[in-house]
Amino acid sequence: MLLPLLSLSALWGFALNLTVGDGQSLLRANTLYQTIGVTSTDLGLQLQAERARTAMAITTRKLTQDLGTQRARTDSAVNAFQKSATKAEGAITADLRGPLDSLNAELDRLSTIRIAIDGGMITRLATLNEYNRILDSLFRLYDHLVSVPDLELFQQASSLQAMGNAREVLAREHALVGGALLDGRMTDPEVGAFTEYAATRKFLDSRGLAGLDDELRAPYEKIFDDQPFRDFSAMEDRIVKTGTPPANAAEWNSTVDRLSSQLDKLGVASSQALAARATEGATGTLIKIGIAGILGLVAVLASIIISVRFGRRLAGELAGLRTVALELAERRLPAIVAKLRRGEEVDVKAEGKPLRVSGSAEITDVARAFGSVQNTAVSAAVGQAALRRGVGQVFLNLARRKQGLLHRQLTLLDSMQRRTHDPERLEELFKLDHLTTRMRRHAESLIILSGAVPGRAWRRAVPVVDVVRAAVAEVEDYTRVTVESMPNGSMDGGAAADVTHLVAELVENATIYSPPTTTVQVRGDLVSNGYVIEVEDRGLGLSPTEYAAFNAMLADPPEFDLADSDRLGLFVVARLAQRHGIQVMLRRSPFGGTSAIVLVPRALLAEQVALPASDDDVPALPSRTRKKPLAVVSGGTHAGLPRRVRQANLPPQLKEPPEPEPAQERSPDEVRDLFSAFQRGTERARQEADHKGDDA
Repeated sequence: MLLPLLSLSALWGFALNLTVGDGQSLLRANTLYQTIGVTSTDLGLQLQAERARTAMAITTRKLTQDLGTQRARTDSAVNAFQKSATKAEGAITADLRGPLDSLNAELDRLSTIRIAIDGGMITRLATLNEYNRILDSLFRLYDHLVSVPDLELFQQASSLQAMGNAREVLAREHALVGGALLDGRMTDPEVGAFTEYAATRKFLDSRGLAGLDDELRAPYEKIFDDQPFRDFSAMEDRIVKTGTPPANAAEWNSTVDRLSSQLDKLGVASSQALAARATEGATGTLIKIGIAGILGLVAVLASIIISVRFGRRLAGELAGLRTVALELAERRLPAIVAKLRRGEEVDVKAEGKPLRVSGSAEITDVARAFGSVQNTAVSAAVGQAALRRGVGQVFLNLARRKQGLLHRQLTLLDSMQRRTHDPERLEELFKLDHLTTRMRRHAESLIILSGAVPGRAWRRAVPVVDVVRAAVAEVEDYTRVTVESMPNGSMDGGAAADVTHLVAELVENATIYSPPTTTVQVRGDLVSNGYVIEVEDRGLGLSPTEYAAFNAMLADPPEFDLADSDRLGLFVVARLAQRHGIQVMLRRSPFGGTSAIVLVPRALLAEQVALPASDDDVPALPSRTRKKPLAVVSGGTHAGLPRRVRQANLPPQLKEPPEPEPAQERSPDEVRDLFSAFQRGTERARQEADHKGDDA
């Protein structure tokens, strides 16, 4: 409700400012007239008089005392004008500042003009034009003084200005003819200038009379009907026609002097009458403004008082509604969401109780709307939680089934590898075995995303180097991975499988997002806080913004979004790291790629165990010339990793050992095939070694 009041107050202030501005403009116009207007009028008269006497002095080539006295009067008028301009400084607007400065610059040239005249370096017409230039600047100042907001006053002032301009043109005619009377002739340029002056004067008189009202026009019409003006017009027309000055100089001078005196007196009287009108109009306007301003202020204050009373009541009701809404948004709904994330059951009816708010009908309607929003939000949250649990259960069931099938497939592959002696078939079986191992890791990723724990675990500690090698073995492009020497260290068997999975996901990301011709380096080191494993690739890296976003996700994994599957491996890493308190951070590598740093806490580390000397134990890294060990949970372990036991997953009735077959000698063909296979295998190994040497 405050906004309409402010708008009303602003409109009242705006209207008051406009009307007050009009009144101030009228008062400012009166101030300018009483200062600059009066002194500039006297300045114009003195400049006109000096111009006329100067024209005579140039014609006679004599500097008279009368000219010196007139110059002194002109200088006095200039000083008075400049003092009045300083006095009216507060009323001078930006539009008036330019013409005023221009006039002062022209007045500064007056001394230079006089020096040229006294030295006889300038003609009569050129002298008159120099004075005319100064007076033109003065009349441009007059034009800017006429700036009143009242349209009628502006029209009368403009018309009086036109009459004043006509009076100036008459003075120019008098000065030009006064000099020519002394030598009895006029030059052709002087005749042309006089003709232009006569035409301009007639135009300005007609224009001024047309704009004046009856009160101001009547005195001018009386002068134009009087004998001096008729005599002047007749002599003016003869000069234009003949191009010679009047024969009777005394008649010309007396006629022009009488007419000029009448026009000067009438101009001053008309200006004073117009100034009185402006002052009266300004006073009346200010009185009206005061009355309207007071009444408007009373109306605004009354509106404020009434609005404040209603506003306080409405504010109290809105405050209660806000409190209830904040409690719903900041406490109740977050608590419900937290329960759903913890897997607790939520009663929609109990949690969706209505909001209790009192007040006007509109407030209660809003409260009921908030209640509906609350019920909808709770129902949607419960539905989303049930949907996520259902999707997670689907993931878990599919992953468990897939995991069982993969274990059976690994057992079958192991059996086939043991029975195969052909190197080419053995290599194909090994590739299939490697793909199956990767499929098992993807199945475990589904189990992790569903919130469950994979089934692989060991009772004994596992060396960290074996964990890293097992992780590399689960990556498709494992041949590009280089595992550097790592300090001795063992990891708790319960976390070994998850750490293996975590490192495998990081290594696979490094191989996928780096050029196929580069290598991925894996190294580790014991530090004060645990064991650090670093996976570094030679790819293009990421932007600082992407590093920051991924590190935030790894530090605090959000709820899994089914629509965001581009970085599924990193989400699995985040879940595994959160489960065991492992810190994972991505940063730019000095080589331009990405370095993934895994800090395993000391709580997950154990003492290094001794390696068994059994012939069945083989390294975790895959080999192209020997059988690959499979991590199936049963039986004993090798270095903390599971060791496979034949027929461990068979039904009891199939676990009976087969009858031993009698030993038979190999035939020559069998011996030849065996040595041929051995020869092909060694030859292929040499070729691969030579190829790797060429690449290096």
